[in-house]
This record gives sequence, structure tokens and C-alpha cells, in this order.
Amino acid sequence: MADKPEDDEAAPDEWGRLGAFIRSQRRLKELSQRELAKLTDLSDPYVSQIERGLHQPSVRVLKSLANALNVQVETMLVAAGLIDAKHRDSVQLDAETAIRTDPKLTDDQKEALLSVYKSYVSTNSNNLSTTAGSRS
Repeated sequence: MADKPEDDEAAPDEWGRLGAFIRSQRRLKELSQRELAKLTDLSDPYVSQIERGLHQPSVRVLKSLANALNVQVETMLVAAGLIDAKHRDSVQLDAETAIRTDPKLTDDQKEALLSVYKSYVSTNSNNLSTTAGSRS
């Protein structure tokens, strides 16, 4: 079956981590599996199977899930451990990615940190535009 990992491909635990990351991001966005499936044009059972690590999603499916969850595909691959250590160093993690992929944080803690981070970024952006406008 095309969806099953081959011998030289990622181990099942990596696909399980990818699925757990997708589930975590879906919950942070307060989406049901059905809502995520609809946003990505996937079936409900297929989304469930991906979240449980039973299927290896294609690049098209990963892109669709990343877009719906508002994360980068690279973030998903880092979270799953699917990017080699040598490549992982070249992927620059921003604050949101670091929070989203930290396995030591619960979903609630991630949501709280992301909310605070986004409010600071928004406040700083507003302050910068106000300061730039007053200089003109």
C-alpha cells in the first residue's frame, strides 16, 4: 500500500509524532477532525488515520494540512523528527515554531504562550507604525 512507510523510510514512531503534532495544532486552532478534513479536502477517516500515525501523508496532503493549520510544512517535519539532524540545523526556528514543537509543553500551555507572543508582536508592530508616522 502506498501510504505505508517502506523499510528505508521514516519509522512508524516518526509518523506517530507527526500525527500527534497535527492533532495538537488542530486542537490549538479549535478545529474538529471533521472541520480539518473539510478545510483540506480530505476524508474524516483519513485525517484520523494520519493523526494516529497509521498513514504516511503525501507532500500535497502535508501542504494542505500545513495551510489549514497555519504552520510551515518544515515545522511539521521538524516536530516529527523527519528532517535529518544535519538539515534540522539549517531550518531556522522562529518563536511560534519553537513553541508549537516543544514536546515539554501541553496544548494549553502552547496556546497560552502563543497568545501572549502574538499580543506582544501586535503591540510592537503598532508602536513601530505609530512612531514611524509621528516622525514624518
